[in-house]
Amino acid sequence: MEQHRTRPPHIRARREAPSLPPQAARGGRRPTAAVRRPAPPVVQAVRRFPNPRLTGLGGGLFCGAAMFLLGTLDALLFGSSPTVYGVLFLPVCVLTAVWVRRGDLATAPVVVPIAFAVGVLPVADGDGFGSRLMGLVTALATQAGWLYGGTLIAGLIVTVRRIRLVNRRRRANGRV
Repeated sequence: MEQHRTRPPHIRARREAPSLPPQAARGGRRPTAAVRRPAPPVVQAVRRFPNPRLTGLGGGLFCGAAMFLLGTLDALLFGSSPTVYGVLFLPVCVLTAVWVRRGDLATAPVVVPIAFAVGVLPVADGDGFGSRLMGLVTALATQAGWLYGGTLIAGLIVTVRRIRLVNRRRRANGRV
């Protein structure tokens, strides 16, 4: 059976903003909106920062690459200081948990420890493969506090984001 086109092939569909109902166009009744207070200056400053949305894989790549870069910088500038590396790990955990998109929230606490291990490679002591591997295991064992702390921060941020998402969906569906 032959299917007919609804419009000629040379005319493209235009995307237009939905038109206002006749009441709004003539100055009719407008829906009442809740009066909002202006946000505090700190919140306004945070809103000006970039707000990318990373997939689970993108979050893992960002976190791993950032930690490897920070580990390399730590090895070059601070002589492989594990404390400096641990302190630099915490903001990367926060950014990963905040920037991962809603559908991939569960990946942030998973990729953070993996990225910690990737970034420890340049910080670990050792000259050959075996001694570098032993330095990696030692660094992971002695810096477990930073690892657990960063993972906990990422997990808490993801949990709060998830709770807010569920509450927002409930309100949108009319269930409070």
